[in-house]
Amino acid sequence: MAKGPVRNVVLARVAFRLKVLGGVAIALAVIGLGTYLLAPKVLLQGAIAWQTWRDGLHQRSIQVGATRWVYLEGGKKNGPPLVLLHGYGGTYADWLTTAKYLTGNFRLIIPDLPGWGASTRLPDADYGYTAQVERLHGFIDALQLGEFALVGHSMGGAIAGLYAARYPKNVAALVLIDSAGVKFKQNAFVRELETGRSPFDIDNRAQFKHLETLLFAKPPKVPPRMQDVFIDRSEHNRAFYDRVLRELTTPAARYALQPKLPDITAPTLSIWCTGDAVIDVSALTAIRTGLTHSPNIGVTELNGCGHMSIMEKPREVAQSITHFVLLP
Repeated sequence: MAKGPVRNVVLARVAFRLKVLGGVAIALAVIGLGTYLLAPKVLLQGAIAWQTWRDGLHQRSIQVGATRWVYLEGGKKNGPPLVLLHGYGGTYADWLTTAKYLTGNFRLIIPDLPGWGASTRLPDADYGYTAQVERLHGFIDALQLGEFALVGHSMGGAIAGLYAARYPKNVAALVLIDSAGVKFKQNAFVRELETGRSPFDIDNRAQFKHLETLLFAKPPKVPPRMQDVFIDRSEHNRAFYDRVLRELTTPAARYALQPKLPDITAPTLSIWCTGDAVIDVSALTAIRTGLTHSPNIGVTELNGCGHMSIMEKPREVAQSITHFVLLP
């Protein structure tokens, strides 16, 4: 065959393939745009599933009593177990940006706490600190983790600290990140709660942005339809959110961890963002003063982030955890 006809055949094939690829790209763009506009929740779930898969984490579930726990597990198969607890209004997805820096050294266990995410929520059950500690104890026993490190953020920090105080035997190390449950300097967030309004109750995009400014020093750019997913979630879960918040902010519960700090015998690290507008960094004073029986007390203060340090400073948080838990 002459060179001219061969060249024409090759060009025709290339042109055809480019057309096919162009058509596929356009179709994917249309599907993506349609999903964003009509079903943004599906898009968000897909992003979480992709990130989970990328980092080698797998969703598991286990029934413990009346609660079905849904959790992520992955990381180093024979590494020391590291249990990560999310905060109020959160799910295991809150940890994904930090988890990817921990998988190389730890066997990660990241649950949706009972009542939150995909784990069981019983209509009339107590989801205050004490009840959650007991549920966590059952979960840990069911997984037969043996000695493990326990990390908690915000509400999860108070649960982790109370667990370490009540069940110290197997807690090899405790990490409290922007933790609830101790006294701190009053701030605008607390004053807003005292008016009877919860900043977590969001009904529109303006309220979503207000909540973002409380949680983040530099709020992430969340597309409008993705904002709507979180607004819908807040509206759908309003009764539960408000009931739990009332339980956690009663005089007896608000500082529940503080009197139990002397009972903690595990090495304890506190990680705080200096710009935390929800739980002021002054909480570190209460923690350092109260940990009278911890053999090793570590403190990491981070700049340029707010309450959601596990999202704004994931690498730094992970490095601090790794260094404290693994190195003597």
